[in-house]
Amino acid sequence: MSMVLKAEGLSKHFGGLIAVNQVNFQVRQNETVGIIGPNGSGKTTFFNLLSGLFPPTQGKITFSGQDITGLPPNRRVLRGMVRTFQLVSVFNSMTAWENLVLSSIRFQKEPMPERKFLLAPAHDEGIMAGCREAMRVVGLERQARTMTSELSYGSKRMLEIGIALSLKPKLLLLDEPLSGLSDLEIVEVLQILHQIKKNLTLIIIEHKLSKIVNLVNRLCVMNEGSFICEGAPDQVLSDRAVRECYWGKGEINLQG
Repeated sequence: MSMVLKAEGLSKHFGGLIAVNQVNFQVRQNETVGIIGPNGSGKTTFFNLLSGLFPPTQGKITFSGQDITGLPPNRRVLRGMVRTFQLVSVFNSMTAWENLVLSSIRFQKEPMPERKFLLAPAHDEGIMAGCREAMRVVGLERQARTMTSELSYGSKRMLEIGIALSLKPKLLLLDEPLSGLSDLEIVEVLQILHQIKKNLTLIIIEHKLSKIVNLVNRLCVMNEGSFICEGAPDQVLSDRAVRECYWGKGEINLQG
C-alpha cells in the first residue's frame, strides 16, 4: 500500500509549552488508525497541525507524496484531506441538504473567488449526485429538508460526516466522532465508519476505546505530546507503559 500521510519531526510550541514534540507518524492507503491518550496529551493539536489549522513550529508534513507543510486548510481539503471536529460544526440556519450542497460547491477542484462562489449553480448534476450519495450513506435521506437546528445532536454528527464524505476525501480525520452520542447513535455511527473505511483512509481520535478496537487496524497512544506506543489494538492496550500513562497503575478500563 502506498503512503498517504507522513509527518516528520512535527512539533508545536505555545510559548514555553510543547504541545506536540518531534512526532514521526505515517499512514498508508486504506489504513484505519486510532489515536488515544489522556486529556491534554496533544491529540487535537496534532490534528490541527495535520489539517493546517496550526502551523508547525518544526517539522514537515507530506500528503500523497507532496509537501503540504505550508498549505492552508482549504488547500488541503482540495487535495483530499478532510476533517471533523470534537464539537459538531454545521450551519443550523440551513437544511441538512443545503449544508451538503454548500460545502460541495465551495470545495471544487479549483478555489472560487467569493463572487463566483455566491453565484455558483447549486443544481450541477455531479454535485447533486455526490450529495445524494453522502446523504444515503449517513442515513439522513428522510431528513434532507429538515432545518439543521431541528436535528438531534446525533443526526448533526452524521450530517457532519456526510459533509466530509461529499468532499470525496482520500484521508478523513475524525476528532472524537462518538462524543456526546447515545448508545444507539454510537452504534449507527460505527456502522457508517465500518462501511466507509473500505474506500478511504481514516485517522480517528476517540476516548471510547471499547468502541473502536474492532474498527482500527492500528492504535497509537499519545502522552505529553509524543507517541509512546503503537501497533495492533490488543497489543497496545496490554502494554504496561500505556496502562500507566492512560489509566494509572490500576486495572485497564475499556468501558469508556
